[in-house]
Amino acid sequence: MKNRKFGRIVFSDFDGTITAEETFIAVMREFGAEEFGRTASEMVVGRITLRQGVRRVLESIPSRRYREVLEYIKDKPLRPGFEELLHFLRRNDILFVIISGGLKGLVETRLGPLMDLVYAYHAADVELSGERFRAVSDYESDVELVAKAQIIRRYDPAEAAAIGDGVTDFKMAEAVKTVFARDSLARHMADLGKPFIPWNDFFDVREKLAALWGLNA
Repeated sequence: MKNRKFGRIVFSDFDGTITAEETFIAVMREFGAEEFGRTASEMVVGRITLRQGVRRVLESIPSRRYREVLEYIKDKPLRPGFEELLHFLRRNDILFVIISGGLKGLVETRLGPLMDLVYAYHAADVELSGERFRAVSDYESDVELVAKAQIIRRYDPAEAAAIGDGVTDFKMAEAVKTVFARDSLARHMADLGKPFIPWNDFFDVREKLAALWGLNA
């Protein structure tokens, strides 16, 4: 990253943004149900950080269940217009970078061949040599397992947009000028009085991005 000058980049969350539902939360609830039940309420009231909570739940899941986790994700629906957005960005020499608060394996498994249209992706990973998952991340902060704003700053693009939906995207939204927000992220931006572009699907994103950057949709 450091030796390349980047032009336009679109950064996107994965779970609940590219996927039509919060797949990572669903994975933690399905495979780490007991720990998730204890931990989720503590995260909500702020007793523990997002990083601590996600790590705690992941590290309660037996390593032998990793294949089941990947199988669980592979048929989850993608939000409409995603592939069309990727082709639009490729035609216009705009890079698409996924920054997920979840796991690399989930992104790779669900997107499959569409990964060829993705410039890069960043997420946490799990080490499986022990009895249970061990969460690892190249971009960990005091409060986040995957520090999204930190990753964006390393690219330092000339122009950037971010697409997100939830609490793991709050910091990401603060790191760019153009924010496509829905659900919890939209409410957060509104509460802060910060501008954002509402969206329902990736057809919306493509059309609004084309108009914003003077491109043909």
